[in-house]
Amino acid sequence: MNGKMNITDMVRALQGMRNTGGFSTLLGIGPMSPMVLEGALELGKEQDFPILFIASRNQVDMRLYGGGYVSSWDQEQFCAAIRSMTEKVGFDGLYYICRDHGGPWQRDEERAAALPEKEAMTRSIASYLADLDAGFDLLHIDPTKDPHMENAIDMDVVLERTVRLIAAVEAYREEKGMAPVGYEVGTEETNGGLTGLEAFETFIGRLMEMLGARGLPKPQFIVGQTGTLVRLTENAGRFSIGSAQNLSAAAARFGMELKEHNSDYLSDEALLLHPALGVGSSNVAPEFGVAETRAYLSLARLERELYDEGIVRRHGNLPQALSRAAVETGRWRKWMVDEKARYSVERVWEDAALTLRIAEIGGHYTFEMPAVAAEIQALFGNLERAGVPARRYVLDEIKRCIGRYVNHYRLRGLTGRLREQVEGRPL
Repeated sequence: MNGKMNITDMVRALQGMRNTGGFSTLLGIGPMSPMVLEGALELGKEQDFPILFIASRNQVDMRLYGGGYVSSWDQEQFCAAIRSMTEKVGFDGLYYICRDHGGPWQRDEERAAALPEKEAMTRSIASYLADLDAGFDLLHIDPTKDPHMENAIDMDVVLERTVRLIAAVEAYREEKGMAPVGYEVGTEETNGGLTGLEAFETFIGRLMEMLGARGLPKPQFIVGQTGTLVRLTENAGRFSIGSAQNLSAAAARFGMELKEHNSDYLSDEALLLHPALGVGSSNVAPEFGVAETRAYLSLARLERELYDEGIVRRHGNLPQALSRAAVETGRWRKWMVDEKARYSVERVWEDAALTLRIAEIGGHYTFEMPAVAAEIQALFGNLERAGVPARRYVLDEIKRCIGRYVNHYRLRGLTGRLREQVEGRPL
């Protein structure tokens, strides 16, 4: 977090705006790549809004567990990279580093290996403690994935694991004399069993009792299902105005904010409603990675045109390298909607349209792979020598994508308004 406002104070200040007509919905930005981080910080500087960087364990994690697919960063490297970028772009506003979907079995390989519960919990706690050591501001406590359970995890199990994880984090934090950290609980996943209003309220009420009995802090955010679901490059769910309004109100009654996940690709109309419905925060991630991927592919087409016209002497093979790497990762399967998720790599290669689709939705997993990274740098070099501001184009495309949420969530100027609220000046 940059500046003097910790995340608890920031959320309180936001809540103070709820009845003044100035309420905004915070934006959680998935750190899909270093370019997304840089674009977000540039835009944050220009538009004066607080940034929440939300890193999943697949994206950023301990070196012991393999790091993450974003630059192979562990927590310390991730935080250091953000600090370096704030200096590079001259950002002096508020930013918060957040763990998204922390918890047992939240790394793909842990779930695939069906680790025993004790080992999965031990690894997740170690990951949280590394988050604290690195300076994370908010931890999402999400113990709702379990490869040993076929159906929705029983609420009692979710509650017990949630409290156990928060207790472990708090014991370490207090032992080390660290500043308080914020918490996010719950899940948008249907297997979390918290999709209805009644279950949502029951979960919050019971969790507050259990945390209070152990002297543990109240979370700032609770995740609820508003109907969002990301598949391919669209929101395949159906955003529910009623659910968003009811869940936001329920969270507010407990002094918390509703956190919506999977907000990618929602319509302008749905986004515009978020502040009015009281949605405290929403997360967007793959859409920003797709925007960056599409920018690279557009530049590759331009490079080929310039080569055909004799303006550049050579052209690279970024589309081929990116497509091959994206298909071979297999990570694209989670975003598919039909039997194509089970296609073999060989079957995918037979379908040119599907290969391109996979390159778009899975390209961000490959940016740091040596073959793809080399092609990106060669592409930039070729186009820059021809007078095309290629890197700037990619950053601006990312910023344009993020900017839609900044506009519709009423985020412009929010940092200044939050500081006024904390300092007690009239808005």
